[in-house]
Amino acid sequence: MFNKILIANRGEIACRVIKTARRLGIKTVAVYSDADAGARHVRLADEAVHIGPAAARESYLVIERIIAAAQQTGAQAIHPGYGFLSENEDFCEACEAAGIVFIGPPVSAIRAMGSKSEAKKLMEKAQVPLTPGYHGDHQEPGFLNVQADAIGYPVLIKAAAGGGGKGMRLVEKSADFLDALASCKREAAASFGSDHVLVEKYLTRPRHIEIQVFGDTHGNYVYLFERDCSVQRRHQKVLEEAPAPGMTPERRAAMGQAAVDAARAVGYVGAGTVEFIANQDGTFYFMEMNTRLQVEHPVTEMITGLDLVEWQLRVASGEPLPMAQEQLAINGHALEARIYAEDPAKGFLPSTGRLLHLAPPDENRHVRVDTGVEEGDEISPFYDPMIAKLIVWDVNRDRALARMLQALADYRVVGVANNVEFLSRLTACPAFANADLDTGLIEREKDYLFPEQAGASREAWLAVALAELLRERERAAQQAARHPEPASPWHQRDGWRLNTDARRSLIFRLGDEQKLLSVESRGNAFAIGLDGVTSLVSGSLNPRGLLRAEFDGLRTTATVVVAGERRHVFGHGRAWQFAAVDPLHHAGEGGGAEGGLLAPMPGKVIALIAEAGATVEKGAPLLILEAMKMEHTITAPAAGTVKGFHFAVGDQVGDGMELVDFEPTPA
Repeated sequence: MFNKILIANRGEIACRVIKTARRLGIKTVAVYSDADAGARHVRLADEAVHIGPAAARESYLVIERIIAAAQQTGAQAIHPGYGFLSENEDFCEACEAAGIVFIGPPVSAIRAMGSKSEAKKLMEKAQVPLTPGYHGDHQEPGFLNVQADAIGYPVLIKAAAGGGGKGMRLVEKSADFLDALASCKREAAASFGSDHVLVEKYLTRPRHIEIQVFGDTHGNYVYLFERDCSVQRRHQKVLEEAPAPGMTPERRAAMGQAAVDAARAVGYVGAGTVEFIANQDGTFYFMEMNTRLQVEHPVTEMITGLDLVEWQLRVASGEPLPMAQEQLAINGHALEARIYAEDPAKGFLPSTGRLLHLAPPDENRHVRVDTGVEEGDEISPFYDPMIAKLIVWDVNRDRALARMLQALADYRVVGVANNVEFLSRLTACPAFANADLDTGLIEREKDYLFPEQAGASREAWLAVALAELLRERERAAQQAARHPEPASPWHQRDGWRLNTDARRSLIFRLGDEQKLLSVESRGNAFAIGLDGVTSLVSGSLNPRGLLRAEFDGLRTTATVVVAGERRHVFGHGRAWQFAAVDPLHHAGEGGGAEGGLLAPMPGKVIALIAEAGATVEKGAPLLILEAMKMEHTITAPAAGTVKGFHFAVGDQVGDGMELVDFEPTPA
């Protein structure tokens, strides 16, 4: 076994490999770019080497720097993770030339499976079932059009060197083929450096099922069962599970054997995944082989009780596979949800910014969180916006679904747009819950998954108000404790007035809806008026925002997190972003701070219009934010003074982050 390995990757997979290596007593070396100098994987590793600027092509993809880092630190082997250089044959050869073990398959296997068309030729020889289509080298457009006509529409044009959903076009009829082909070839050339394509029959309601395989240097092969990865957006996986629902033992054995045959055909070593497209009737066809560990490998680990990274390390060091096929068994059901910094309502656009509050569910034997970030870390624009992988396990699928819903309800993310609430709807969606699966599920269930946003419940409005009042009370207590006379009645915030009750107002906005809540103190409680009805509320709030509340005798819990003017309320699997409105800016019912001083979405500051210290009128432009190729001008919410800016030109900002320190002119 190795004494020290280098991990040529970042984020959650680097942290995942470090975890296993540490358990096995293997020292680890991290590599990092400028953007990752303080990243979690760097903090966890025993050593770390800087390899260049933030852009991956200048750091994580520079083979010479990775090899030099391994030589500098005395690492005996390199684990490539997934993505970046994990399936790069030049990198594999460079490791071999430097006398460093590549923890993965031999270069011949990477080369054989690197081209979809070449891989399918090999699979045909190995008698692995193939999707009807043309996988040859003849690329003349008219010839490919004839092939598509013979296959029968719809067909899918795919880049031979593609992946990640790029270089793919669905064609419904012959008249559209040539235009789609030209577009696909342009994208393929730009993304992969090759415009070579293949044409295949498009299955109308396919499932995406993949088989985990392992081989060693002693000629042993096993399959560790299947994963269903049918739930996808833009051809990218969102929710995965193992085993596949409805899989019969006979079909599992057939698919497993086909996957092993595919691995054996290329002399595969290490962890690999053979991906199949399957009809609803159970027939299946080889799609491609990923010559690396997959993002979704944890669901296989959860149902087998095995550590696949440990297997990788043992096989790469020359040991035989730890188990034979007959020793492997499935126990229970597991699901994995990918927690991304993205906005599902805006076409899953990535979001960048600082994780101001990050509270995943507690881990236990049923719940696992694989992550590369912690609270306070930055989701940068340079890399994949994954926050974490949430994996759950239970004895059957129904119970695993319930575990996933609860774990998602307990997930709290503030600072970036995220897909947690979308994943909750997806898990609860009747089609998914009933295992009515295919790769078009998200599109066909879009009315359920993307509902019209309803307003917040009365409970949510009361929660945000109560949390605000409890924070004020806590600040007053802290100020009193620091005062020479802490017991002075002038420090009290109990609302006492001579011969009357003190009344005040709080104003919050949720989207286009704004409400004024009246407040009167009642000892340790508050009487809060909302929409003409008064409720007696009380509770406690801890420093992490956990609110234990009682509303008119009903006890409940929520989490309320402050981020600038935003008040993020989480409760019962829902999340709302309220904005606290300063009453000084409130111009009667329906008024408020027009323009606002918060970033309306993730973006980059491209101009500061006003100067620090300047006095401006209401509506005066203060700065310009560029987001999603559009410019957004942030204006003064009232007449006042620009005290300063929180960001400089060129800085990236997250959704909802405070941009300007602004002081309104007293009325």
